[in-house]
Amino acid sequence: MNASAVEPAVINSSIQAPTTSQTFVYIAAIFAAVGGLLFGYDTGVISGALIFIKRSFGLSIFQQELAVSSVLVGAAVFAITGGSLSDRYGRRKMLLITSVIFIAGALVCAFAGSIQILILGRVMVGIGIGLASSVVPLYIAEISPASARGWQVSLFQLAITIGILVAYLADYVFTPSSGWRWMLGLAVVPGVLLGAGMLFLPETPRFLARHGHFDLARTVLIKIRGTQDVEEEFQEIKTASQETALRGHVSDLLLPALRPALMIGIGLAIFQQVTGINTIIYYAPYIIRTAGISSLQGSILATAGIGTVNVVMTLVSMWLIDRVGRRPLLLTGIAGMIVSLGALGFIFHLQAKGGELAGLAVVILMFYVASFAISLGPIFWLLIAEIYPLKIRGLATGIAAGTNWLANFVVSLTFLSLLKSLGPSLTFWLYGVLAIGSWLFSYYLVPETKGRTLEEIEQFWHKKPVVNQLKSTIA
Repeated sequence: MNASAVEPAVINSSIQAPTTSQTFVYIAAIFAAVGGLLFGYDTGVISGALIFIKRSFGLSIFQQELAVSSVLVGAAVFAITGGSLSDRYGRRKMLLITSVIFIAGALVCAFAGSIQILILGRVMVGIGIGLASSVVPLYIAEISPASARGWQVSLFQLAITIGILVAYLADYVFTPSSGWRWMLGLAVVPGVLLGAGMLFLPETPRFLARHGHFDLARTVLIKIRGTQDVEEEFQEIKTASQETALRGHVSDLLLPALRPALMIGIGLAIFQQVTGINTIIYYAPYIIRTAGISSLQGSILATAGIGTVNVVMTLVSMWLIDRVGRRPLLLTGIAGMIVSLGALGFIFHLQAKGGELAGLAVVILMFYVASFAISLGPIFWLLIAEIYPLKIRGLATGIAAGTNWLANFVVSLTFLSLLKSLGPSLTFWLYGVLAIGSWLFSYYLVPETKGRTLEEIEQFWHKKPVVNQLKSTIA
């Protein structure tokens, strides 16, 4: 195989990214990313709360899996529809609605008197998570300059990791009192923050231009760029919006030029989940206790340590992502996941033979989470917000996010059953094999988008013979 045969698809550009001060857009991105904090908190908090919910309602293994995975039903459905709704009604309006749904779902969970009501509340929370996962990356991507879009969209992933860490700490604080209702109910606080923030933030210039509000789009662009010199970027946005129909359709994604983009979004969505990350997030205390740490508070504290690693390494990823690019981080991180999943399976294999390796298992879990945090964690959400044309950006991002949640549902619903039937060693080795598949997929198919405007990326799919180019990388 010659060197040119394996070069990644790279999107070329001659336009320099804006270099002006972006104070306002930083504030807007941070407030929007609170949706990610809710996402992280509501997915992470169940890991500690589940132990006490099981006691309160006398749950079977299947009911425990259902309590965890019910949130994913709402997330999957509304991630798919959320993107399309944001194309129609606006990114900002959908985020306001998302905050209300989060608050209502958290309150239902906190006051649930039966497992059925709890599952209803979890589905409501899932609806909010689904909307946030499809709309927040879009909002941030469309207000960010190309030179900083990578780390600014990655604020969403950082907020997810902070939410997970806060959830673990809340679990630790309320464990002595078995306060699972407080654990679930505290999600009201970031829900209020998200709604309050979005009341004062503008709609994105690209959405406004797409719907014909060009004067308002220019005004918002001047505000978020901090300069009057926005004509070049505005004309680029205006031209792109005028070249597209008002509403995109699924059939647009099946056009030959865009099939690779659809394949990349769906493929990364599946691989982000089937490589096992949310089994760690949802069941970390269970896994750690299985590894040999018998204390309940000790296992939850170790889980908080894993959450801290997740936050720190996401910050590292944000610092690197606009410097070294998406592909190097993606491939390096997935390689780390492969190694750590293999090692984790080996640790459990030795432990089954009588070894005392709980501390080493926690270290390997941290390495796995660190590897995920610089690769599939932030880069999936960033790429699905970047690679699709304006006409179908919300719809396509929703499809990718919805696929992610469906894969998440399957993995979380089957994890305890896999542990029971295969044992922890084979379960983690299975995830390791799937991680190898994700590395090969990323190596051959995922393009580099660092430093390119959204309009340049859109032109790339239409002007390049992408299908043939991607096929040639495999040959």
